[in-house]
Amino acid sequence: MERAPHFIEGRFVNPAVQRSPRVEFGVLREFLAPRVSRRPPAALPMISPLDGWRDPPRTGLRTAWLGHSTVLLEIDGARILTDPVWADRASPTRLAGPKRFHEPPVAIASLPPLDAILVSHDHYDHLDAAAVRLLATTSQARFFTALGVGARLEGFGVPHDRITELDWWEEAPIPGTDVVIAATPAQHFSGRGPFDRNTTLWASYVFRGPRHRVFFSGDTGPEPTLPLIRKRFGPFDLILLEVGAFHPAWGDIHLGPWQAMEAHRALGGGPFLPVHWSTFDLALHTWDEPIVVLEEGARDGGFDLPLVAPRIGEVRDVLDPDDIRRSLARLDAWWREVR
Repeated sequence: MERAPHFIEGRFVNPAVQRSPRVEFGVLREFLAPRVSRRPPAALPMISPLDGWRDPPRTGLRTAWLGHSTVLLEIDGARILTDPVWADRASPTRLAGPKRFHEPPVAIASLPPLDAILVSHDHYDHLDAAAVRLLATTSQARFFTALGVGARLEGFGVPHDRITELDWWEEAPIPGTDVVIAATPAQHFSGRGPFDRNTTLWASYVFRGPRHRVFFSGDTGPEPTLPLIRKRFGPFDLILLEVGAFHPAWGDIHLGPWQAMEAHRALGGGPFLPVHWSTFDLALHTWDEPIVVLEEGARDGGFDLPLVAPRIGEVRDVLDPDDIRRSLARLDAWWREVR
């Protein structure tokens, strides 16, 4: 950590931008007087992924979006679970804080064997202590994370020798597979309490296999190195970008749907799976605004290939020609069914 150029006087920094705390107080006033309904008016449609996992991926690249930023990614024979969150609240307490809109579509005990577990950074909606404790005992997968977060994982029961910490631009192989994980820059922040802000790193990530490459944003605002990430690691067969929990005051540390479309283009385009929405109330927009904006962008030709918008729990072979043709012909706008 001390050798990292973006670690200054005991804290990690965003090289491109520094946030103003005065903006946050203004947003807090908005939270106390909300003007929109931020929770779904009815139950969200979900699909159990268990049947979808019975057969191997047809193209070597398959996803199951399990809600928020939790995705089981299958790439070139490796199974990677990103930001595993099963908690009822994205909060340090069970009594308060953002509460889930839906149950997880599958229990941790029912997950298929994993090769890697990725924790992008230490915020509660990405690092669920109870889920990590359970995964540490039910899976033998290696945990990959950003600098400093390993100590938190050890505190939650993950053995030291099963943790790999990465700085931006560092890479590491997933044991027993042909897939490599690279940590790449992001514009965000970290902390799980009032006194530990930015004492651990945040990152985006690239998963690189012999045949396929995937980008996962973690949490980030507009990142000036995206063209360099594209040049160094692309082209990408799938791009996962965070699109929820946005607000004009947070435009430097959360993309939101409009900036996500710009990030998607900066990364070279391709199938786009939006994450970080529809599970927790973390902002001031309606629960479905991120995907409604992206749907409009997709219909207007804003993407090089289809918007991948699965139902929660749905297993998608994102490069399967039949799946692509179906997406081009008709986007399954399942969020419109929630009334």
